[in-house]
Amino acid sequence: MHVSLLEHLEPLGAHRPSGTVARRPAQLVGNTPVLWIDEPFAPFGRGFYAKLEGTNPGGIKDRPGLHMVREARRRGALAPGAPIVESSSGTLGLGLALAGLTYGHAVTVVTDPGTEPAIVRLLTALGADVDQVPRPHPKGGWQQARRERVAELLARTPGAYCPDQYHNPDNVAAYRPLAAELIAQLDRIDVLVAAVGTGGHSAGITAGLREHCPGVRLIGVDSVGSTIFGQPATPRLMRGLGSSIHPSNVDYDAFTEVHWVAPTEAVWACRQLARRHYTSGGWSVGAVALVAGWAARTYPLGTRIAAIFPDGPHRYLETVYNDAWCDEHGLLGPQAPREPDEIAAPDECVVTSWTRCSQVRDPLGRDRRDRADAKEGAVR
Repeated sequence: MHVSLLEHLEPLGAHRPSGTVARRPAQLVGNTPVLWIDEPFAPFGRGFYAKLEGTNPGGIKDRPGLHMVREARRRGALAPGAPIVESSSGTLGLGLALAGLTYGHAVTVVTDPGTEPAIVRLLTALGADVDQVPRPHPKGGWQQARRERVAELLARTPGAYCPDQYHNPDNVAAYRPLAAELIAQLDRIDVLVAAVGTGGHSAGITAGLREHCPGVRLIGVDSVGSTIFGQPATPRLMRGLGSSIHPSNVDYDAFTEVHWVAPTEAVWACRQLARRHYTSGGWSVGAVALVAGWAARTYPLGTRIAAIFPDGPHRYLETVYNDAWCDEHGLLGPQAPREPDEIAAPDECVVTSWTRCSQVRDPLGRDRRDRADAKEGAVR
């Protein structure tokens, strides 16, 4: 590792004039473009603005990867040259590989067999070690199994540091520059549509936007089979959104409503984005586009809707964009429904297809203070 990479780094999200040559790869993070999306998600004249975070070197989680490591070094929680160990299904692993290169740390990413082989190979090529757990935890699924493996590695590696993306408030803070970029690009935002996994980008972007647009509404997008908003945890095909644990970074009070989306619906949306708008991504992108299109059709004309597209399509070429794989998993169904089903409470029934609920609450009954205490403890 070359600690000299620390030199000449601009603050994440700092303005760089068009055409400037980046001196370090971390300088490529931020200032991502926005693309207008309309048909077939919304009729001509209506639509939403997609923030294309897939244009970062590794995706949206380059932002918290760099920020969490930088802040841990500043606090003294991460010593110079000490190893970093974290659980990830892929995208944060890429961000931490970038942070490891930038700040001079070896990185171990604990993942599971559901992580695409292409991502495992890419992480290895970028210098990270990949440790794959063999089986899910009987109650907490793959995420809990990965977290327990992280704990094992930390216990036997003196000085090692885990950013703990699920509970680290630096994960949330990392997205304030993204909110500032959206304000600079769109001036006003009325509705934000964001996928929810660790809770970092939905919480951080919304907090930043509300300093400029206090009335902005936040629509959360989750996966069927995810336990975040009170549904029972079941095996999930979709990666990158949803969770089988309850991250304290999820700001339940910030949400106006939540939508659960199924894999078939996300695949349809991903492929429509690619065919009609020459942009796309993975499960989160498809699910967010589906819900943002609904918002564009439902809210009054003139409502300014921003949607966060966390990554690009490349890691999903053998899944979402592979006809044989999708057919094997029964995902090549008809067009996604135009409207979601609705439930009055998040635990009213088990949802298996696109469904919305305007009642959002922490399923563990924690208040904001409880979640803040959990995050503070994680940082210590």
